[in-house]
Amino acid sequence: MSHLEEVPAKAGRRGIWGWMLFDWAAQPFFTVVTTFIFGPYFVSRLTADPVSAQTAWSNMATISSLIIAILSPVLGSIADQSGPRKPWIAFFALVKITCVSALWFAAPGSPIIWPMIFMILASIAAEFSTVFNDSMMPRLVGRDEVGRISNIAWGLGYLGGMVVLIAVVTLLAANPQTGRTLIGIPPLFGLDPHQGEDARITGPIAGLWYLVFILPMFFFTPDAGKGLPMIRAVRAGFFELAGTLGDLRRRIGIAKFLVARMLYQDGVNGLLILGGAFAAGMFGWATIEIGIYGIILNVVAIFSCLMAGRLDRRLGSKVVVVISLVLLIVATVGIVSTGPGFVFFGLLPLPVEDSGGLFGTAAEKAYILFGLLIGLAFGPVQASSRSYLARSIEPSESGRYFGIYALSGRATSFLATLLFSVVTYASGSARLGMATLVIFLAAGLLLLLATPYPADRRR
Repeated sequence: MSHLEEVPAKAGRRGIWGWMLFDWAAQPFFTVVTTFIFGPYFVSRLTADPVSAQTAWSNMATISSLIIAILSPVLGSIADQSGPRKPWIAFFALVKITCVSALWFAAPGSPIIWPMIFMILASIAAEFSTVFNDSMMPRLVGRDEVGRISNIAWGLGYLGGMVVLIAVVTLLAANPQTGRTLIGIPPLFGLDPHQGEDARITGPIAGLWYLVFILPMFFFTPDAGKGLPMIRAVRAGFFELAGTLGDLRRRIGIAKFLVARMLYQDGVNGLLILGGAFAAGMFGWATIEIGIYGIILNVVAIFSCLMAGRLDRRLGSKVVVVISLVLLIVATVGIVSTGPGFVFFGLLPLPVEDSGGLFGTAAEKAYILFGLLIGLAFGPVQASSRSYLARSIEPSESGRYFGIYALSGRATSFLATLLFSVVTYASGSARLGMATLVIFLAAGLLLLLATPYPADRRR
């Protein structure tokens, strides 16, 4: 049992908005750095070998996931004992901001080891910060409201990511042939697209954005009360974690949910990490095309999170997650079945002529349509998973259970990216590598269907 007060410290309006703005602050790292701008740049422009670079990017994600999986439950349990979450968030924010800012130095032709290291550290820091932020949620509102604020926060995150993404593709990212941005102006600050500066600048931008917009959470959101001194908290945290893992043997519903989430989140992580780079490799999309694709997905994601928040409150988190997983499976099959001149593995031939402009081929337009399904689903599947767990636990145990929740999202995610790397390397086809993500999404869905809601029916 935690040494902290078990009664939730309900937050006022400013406190709730401060907590929700954390997602707004954090999302540009995942949107413009990991998925749509820096990631594709790393794969297609940093080196002369896109296949090896794509494997290296996947390996980066694998290493990050392993470290996150091992340490998240430990840190969550220690946080339950030490009390306040904000000092932990501040420490990891410093690590994240420093590392993403250093991505500016990843110029074409430079060794890829350094941006890999910076991305590993930034990814770890981003995930650990999220663990502590998520664990604050059960103390802020009642259980009937957690699904709504979780989905609104996730929608705010996508809005923040989209705002930064739009700024990048309209003001900073230029076509290497014309030297002009999407709106026809030279890139601000004299950025040189031939040197990848339009993509490299996303690291410092994401760091500055994060620094500014996590401040409301620090100023206005109530934190847990004072707990044990750090040394005692570490000892108690390890003891508590062992007890929690043992307790899962009795709380079968929570255990099944965490395993199901472990499987389907592997597929979600794979889509987020590899989707933009996969499109860049298949169609030769540059920063502008990838950016527009990301904007389309984020616009859809914002509205889907708002709708999912209402559905979560009326129908429950499980229904939202199941619907989202079905959409993601359909979308992933569609994406991997699409190539220049065909869709559905060649069953439906497509014209190969390029009409000019953005997404000029029929295959690119088909890819966009499948991407819309991803946009509809990947926000709600994560936001409602978060509220699924919050409704199944007590506030006093939120740190350790959200630590295990982070473990469930990362414990085997190295398998998804590792399997992608192995299949891609062995076959020379990134399409076959992406197809392996369907396995994880489908397995998680089947197990979730057999899981009670809330996961702990004793509550």
